[in-house]
Amino acid sequence: MYARNLSALAFVADFPPAAPEFHQRTHRVRLRNLGTTDKNHLAKSSTERLREYMKEKKEDFDMIAFLDWLDGILWGIPLIALMILTGLYFTVRSGFFQFRHFGWIMKRTGGKMFQKEDKASEGKGMLSSFEAISTAIGGTVGFGNIAGVATAVAAGGPGAIMWMWLSSLLGMILKQVEVTLGCYYRHTNEKGEYYGGPTYYMECGLGEERRWGKLWLIPAIIFGIGIFSTFFVTSSNLTASQVVAGAFGLKQINLGSFKVDGVIIMGVLLCVLTYLVTSGGTKKIASLFSKLVPFMSVLYILMGLGMIIININRVPGVFASIVKDAFTGTAAIGGFAGCAVSEIIRVGMARSVYSNEAGWGTSPMIHASAKTPHPVEQGLWGSFEVFFDTMIICTITALSVILSGNWTDGTNGGTLALSAFSSGFGKAGSILLAVIMVIFTVTTSGGWFTYYLAILEHLYKKEGKMKDIVMKVFYAVRALPGLLWTIYLVKTNNQGFIWTVVDITSAIPTFVNVAVILILSNQYFKLLKDYKARYLGEGKADQNTALFYEEKTK
Repeated sequence: MYARNLSALAFVADFPPAAPEFHQRTHRVRLRNLGTTDKNHLAKSSTERLREYMKEKKEDFDMIAFLDWLDGILWGIPLIALMILTGLYFTVRSGFFQFRHFGWIMKRTGGKMFQKEDKASEGKGMLSSFEAISTAIGGTVGFGNIAGVATAVAAGGPGAIMWMWLSSLLGMILKQVEVTLGCYYRHTNEKGEYYGGPTYYMECGLGEERRWGKLWLIPAIIFGIGIFSTFFVTSSNLTASQVVAGAFGLKQINLGSFKVDGVIIMGVLLCVLTYLVTSGGTKKIASLFSKLVPFMSVLYILMGLGMIIININRVPGVFASIVKDAFTGTAAIGGFAGCAVSEIIRVGMARSVYSNEAGWGTSPMIHASAKTPHPVEQGLWGSFEVFFDTMIICTITALSVILSGNWTDGTNGGTLALSAFSSGFGKAGSILLAVIMVIFTVTTSGGWFTYYLAILEHLYKKEGKMKDIVMKVFYAVRALPGLLWTIYLVKTNNQGFIWTVVDITSAIPTFVNVAVILILSNQYFKLLKDYKARYLGEGKADQNTALFYEEKTK
């Protein structure tokens, strides 16, 4: 099915003209606005249309048009093909592990949430597995799973959700692999704290085991720059501020003789709240999130289920449109200007990665700190994370947005999610979603804070004056970029532009990370073989096998 539809990526979408609200649409709609509507224009490639647009509108939108074009290149055939083929490779070679052992995965993850922790079988680490998964989910639910999914529907129509689902099936094994490798190659710092992630398995797996020497630094630097770029252009503050300001009707607030946009005021408050939550470091963040994330997730699920029940008669039709549009494209309707299959696939996969972060390389950085007796055991939580994020949270968001019918009016992101729930529950729905978004924005910021911390710990392995200075500066400014980015986008009236930046910042580290785990695949399969022997009774376990890289090098 993947191979049959991959060929559609080669097509250039021919779109009808869109509405003129340039800044309030996603990049796909903006590309649709690039030129005229005659037949010659429609026959031109997106690159040619981009050149024309840049020539005609050079004084206004040079950078935006360029980033739109770059977004299309990064999330084009190479990255999508790499993810699909890598996912298929791990799926087939593992014996379709995420499908054949789905029940086991749920038992060892979701099932353990309701059991008392067995301290003796936890293994070494500084966080419990549940604290790690709560922090990882907290880093995605809210912005990625609510605003991101709403944008996927607004940009690609209902069919984009089908490609999110299909992508997540392969994403379950991809995240299992990256989390497993993150745990296997993790390091212990001088304080006895455990850290790991892609840069760690690049150094040990590529630099040492594969004997790349210092060449491992090339993918590590590119990956690190890609991850840290989100520190400067983070989007969760803006999205939550829009939702809260919209829910309470805070358009402008008078502060003395000054009028300040309500979105900016909410951005300031969220910035302060983020500082408070992240003040305790990784351990305290994980402890707080293990209590906060499950409660807020259940609350959001119940809210979404209520929306579905209210519109239960229309649900079968929504599922039919999701499946049909995924392979036939979506026709123009209302403010939605239509979408071709190639763009639906691209949007669906891009939003899927931003939603569940499979292949992005983020989750391994927190899972590597977990107490686990075996790397693959923690990898199961990676599979669970993708399933929970996409099949449950994302599906609820998608159904709620599509059922509301508001996805055709030209809005996207948190604003679209807000209007969807408002249509079902009125003012109460808006306020409840605003509260949920505030909490999830803080958990998103906290989750990503731990990712940045893991990279800095790797960059400065030994304690010293330079590490102290860097850490103090990082702690001092950790929540400011999100606020400054919000102020910039509001003041320039360019808030729709955020999704182009989101795609670019996720594409670069994803490409590097997926390529690296493919190179290191043999190590994963060695660990999987050992895990099956120890826990599933498939084969004979070698008790002398080193389950963690540090055990081999001691």
